[in-house]
Amino acid sequence: MEGNTNYVKRSQRDYSMSLKLQIVSEIERGRLSITQARKQYGIQARSTVVQWLRKIITP
Repeated sequence: MEGNTNYVKRSQRDYSMSLKLQIVSEIERGRLSITQARKQYGIQARSTVVQWLRKIITP
């Protein structure tokens, strides 16, 4: 993890619904992969993004 200055630790409560929707939208449109979204937005767990995709796409 050394040398990766773009990584910011965040807690679950930091993510607003609008941010979640934006991230899901970017992934759906093919602009970002899950891994790219995690790195860009400082999301620790892949499962967090996968959970958003499941909840938002199939409510």
